[in-house]
Amino acid sequence: MFRRYFAMIAAVVMIGLLTACSGPSGPGATQAAQTASTGSVNTTLPTGSVTLNMYIETGFPLPKRLADEFTRQHPNVTFNIREDQFQVITENGPRQMAGPTPPDLVRLPQIVGPAKQGLLLNLDPYYKAYGWDKWSQSLLDQMRVGTDGIRGHGSLYGLGIGYNITGVFYNKKLAAQIGMTSPPKTIDEFEALLVKAKAAGLLPIMQFNDIGGINFPYQALANQFEDPTRLANWIYNKPSATINTPGAVKAAGYIARWGKNGYFPKDANSLDYTTMMGRFEKGEGLFMFNGDWESANLDKAMPGNVGFFLFPPQKAGGRVVAMSAPGTYVIPAKAKHAAEMVYFLNWVHTDKTARKLIIETTGASPGGPPNLPLPPIQAGTVLSQTLAATSQLAASGVAIDFLANATPGIYANAFRPELQLLVAGKETPEGFVQSIQQSYQKELQQ
Repeated sequence: MFRRYFAMIAAVVMIGLLTACSGPSGPGATQAAQTASTGSVNTTLPTGSVTLNMYIETGFPLPKRLADEFTRQHPNVTFNIREDQFQVITENGPRQMAGPTPPDLVRLPQIVGPAKQGLLLNLDPYYKAYGWDKWSQSLLDQMRVGTDGIRGHGSLYGLGIGYNITGVFYNKKLAAQIGMTSPPKTIDEFEALLVKAKAAGLLPIMQFNDIGGINFPYQALANQFEDPTRLANWIYNKPSATINTPGAVKAAGYIARWGKNGYFPKDANSLDYTTMMGRFEKGEGLFMFNGDWESANLDKAMPGNVGFFLFPPQKAGGRVVAMSAPGTYVIPAKAKHAAEMVYFLNWVHTDKTARKLIIETTGASPGGPPNLPLPPIQAGTVLSQTLAATSQLAASGVAIDFLANATPGIYANAFRPELQLLVAGKETPEGFVQSIQQSYQKELQQ
């Protein structure tokens, strides 16, 4: 999913985030109608024949695999799946939902506009009926839109199918060379490892930056130096929100220093994502900031030699904060089978087999109730570590969206060029943050 995200970002530049098993009485059970109507919404799956229409992104097999498994468990329900490229769905999705025969489910990454236009089903009644209040609220908040048109609060208009998390991968063999026996517990400990790696002739951090990939370590630092709520307000475009804060400047200072000290590749500003992955897999770089979507690939390319941890807090034992975002799916307000599709989405989060399919197909967390156990995963794998980190974040941490998602153009027009200047020593931390904020305000005023 996020490999495609980076490919999409590159195109834009060129033109200008828990846990598995549902009991027999849960929504993952095989009986077709095991729940009753709750309040004003129906949580019962009908026993008659139903065809659910999905409009999803090309190249991602997970929704089809989930649909096939749902039909296997509920033979009366079949799926008609239409696929389009990401850009086409972004443009065409709202028109499809506004038409006389909208799909029952749409993959839609940007929900504010359609929510304001009344095109999306308000999921608040189902939120109460299905007990979604027990799920990670910081993830669900990313799919809320208020009456003021601001994301992050208000009514729920979507659910994820898979929730990705970001953190730090590390090469275990290189870690052993500098005496690293366990992940760092603080930012100071992490930076001390960078110093040791550089002194040992190792590349401390393998990171691409041709389109601004150093935003991963930048936000990891900003998440700790700044109040996550303040950052979330900025991402959600709340009035008077600003990234021009002491914490954001401090994070930029770290990135500037790491660039000056040679902790990133010399060619970072021309290094693309695919090349970064290839070089890390060949043993170049102690650390790499990235997401769980690479877990399975790293298990294959570097079996037994990769570890993963959430970026540490300022003080040992402090609260962890990590970028984590869902693949957002919405139900059109005029969908013919809205209740059945909500049932399907709830099943995706709670059914044992569905949760296993999500993990095996994407490496992402299935979300859902945090007290549900994860499917068995081979111990010692990267996947087992990223899933454990996801559980840790859900239990005691804070999930936050990507700063790059604050506006459609902020990544390509601001973060990308400014990060390149910052690591090259051609921009100050203060100037970096000021430029990001100016670009943000300009775009919001358009």
